[in-house]
Formats: sequence, C-alpha cells, structure tokens
Amino acid sequence: MAKKRITLLIGILLLVITLAFMFIPYKTALVFYKENTDQIEAFLPMNTGDHFQIIFKHSIHLTDVIEKYEVTRNHDIKQNEIVYEEFGIGMPSNAQEGEEFVNEDGKYYIKNLENIFPSMNIRNGKTVSEHRLVWGNQAEYRVWFNDYFQPGAWFKLKIEKLTLSQYLKEVKIHE
Repeated sequence: MAKKRITLLIGILLLVITLAFMFIPYKTALVFYKENTDQIEAFLPMNTGDHFQIIFKHSIHLTDVIEKYEVTRNHDIKQNEIVYEEFGIGMPSNAQEGEEFVNEDGKYYIKNLENIFPSMNIRNGKTVSEHRLVWGNQAEYRVWFNDYFQPGAWFKLKIEKLTLSQYLKEVKIHE
C-alpha cells in the first residue's frame, strides 16, 4: 500500500512539474501579434543582444529600405541604423543630433540611432509586398513576410518570453 502511495505521489509530482514547464515563460522571442490582439501569428527565437533587420521595398521609389534592430536587456527593440537609396516620402533627409549621416556606394546610411521601442506596429506590404526579415550574426538568415503573413496584414512586434506550450503550438519563423 505504501509503495502505491509513493508511486502515485511521484506521478502527481511529475505531472505538476510538467504542467509548470508548459506554462512558465522561458524562451525569449520576437513575437508577431495579429493587429492589436494577443493572438500570435509567428515568432522568431531571439536573445538579448541579438540583431535583426526588416527590409521593405519602398512603395513609391521601389528600392529597398533596411532598418536594423537589436534586442535590449529590457526586452525592448532598439533601432540602430537605416539604409536606403532614394530620398522621398517617409524617408529621413538627414541625421539628428548624435546620429551619423553617411552617403556611401550610392546608399544613404543613418547610423548610431538610439530609438527604443517597447513594441512596433508593422504592415506587410499590399501593393508592393516585398518585406523581409533578416537575422543572424552575419545576417545570414532571410525569410519573406509573404511566406508567413498575408499581404496587407499588420502586426504588433514585441520581444517577449514564450511558454513551452506557445513555443510548441505557434508558428516558428525559420530559415
């Protein structure tokens, strides 16, 4: 009888531990939430200090605009740099105080940005739908937004910790 009781207690303890691991946030990720909801559309595992880029085709001058970001210790998104080829609607024409404006090899760079975002709203292009997500130490991984999202869809991006349950059931972005 005591043996059955110990076996039952061990089984219950293992079940409680397993359930706890399923619902305790543990893995940091760049999370794409559908519009203003808590519905996760996709996520990309990231750690503090990791870098990523969002590249989009400007809808008017049809050239790439590269926005470079970093994950901060506070799980914010820090914009470090913008790279573009044409001045036009929505594009900066110079650097602000503390930033550096560089014209090199036919591209404009605004470097040393210190823009911190707790979250960002982003729309996948509808008319010119060529958004890309790039990540890795040497920006070696690249996916097209259209492989994961509908053209015209919009998202709130945040750096958050996911539970094992979310990690296993949601759409993981991969190369």
